[in-house]
Amino acid sequence: MNFTDLQTFLSVAEESSISCAAKVLYVTQPAVTKRIQALEAKLQVQLFDRVGKRVLLTQAGHLLVPQAEKILATVRDAEQQLHNLSSNVSGTLHLATSHHIGLHRLEPVLRGFKERYPDVQMNILFEDSEVAHEMVRRGSIELAVVTLDPIGAAGLSYTPVWHDPLQFVNKAAQTTTLSMSELATQPCVLPGTATYTGRIVLQRFEAAGIVLLPAMSTNYLETIEMLVNVGLGWSVLPNSMIGKLCIMNVECSPMSRTLGCVTNPARSMSNAANAFVEVLESYRDTVM
Repeated sequence: MNFTDLQTFLSVAEESSISCAAKVLYVTQPAVTKRIQALEAKLQVQLFDRVGKRVLLTQAGHLLVPQAEKILATVRDAEQQLHNLSSNVSGTLHLATSHHIGLHRLEPVLRGFKERYPDVQMNILFEDSEVAHEMVRRGSIELAVVTLDPIGAAGLSYTPVWHDPLQFVNKAAQTTTLSMSELATQPCVLPGTATYTGRIVLQRFEAAGIVLLPAMSTNYLETIEMLVNVGLGWSVLPNSMIGKLCIMNVECSPMSRTLGCVTNPARSMSNAANAFVEVLESYRDTVM
């Protein structure tokens, strides 16, 4: 079975589009179609239904997806183990990071890594932390530097690096201390409920028996900072983003999140990935 055809199949399955898969793979649409047809001929099954401009997996296609992922992961691991026989740190490192960490934490790490390992090419994807976790789980990237799931993630390994305190913030200063129930009656702008940061905040209110209904939410903390700054409501932000905003006095025990590295123990790490984790750990907070 042709490994290129399998990779093409997975790209089409993920994109539900021949043209989008062609862009991802940097090949022409006819080349993608030819590979899919070759794979279908080899397996003697139809893998996709063509519905307008979209292509949807058939039952056979759905069955093939996890098997194709396993086959390609096994091949990648074999190649990686052979490459690692050399102590040379080179090649391309595929990693993901969140927009917040990329803007506020990662610059000195990347600079230090490139100074020590100039032969490594960096392929950095900016993704939500939750998406990056899944990319590491699937093996499409080697590691992610993101907000760690507060309840942990089965099948993944965590390397905590930064303790990130969270603060209640508003545009204007306050003179009184608010209870959580009082705070819940005021307009707020929060991280999306599907994000780890958003869950930390909502779970704190839920533990107090309070239902919190945000006026609006977004996955991007930089956007939240702007919305709070124009007076649309209070929010919760890390210390590094408070800037000119005012910390609110709220009757609530301290909240925080942990930022760090996510890897997949089932996947062999490249020399470049191991070197990056080593450099990253040198920036670890002294107190976690």
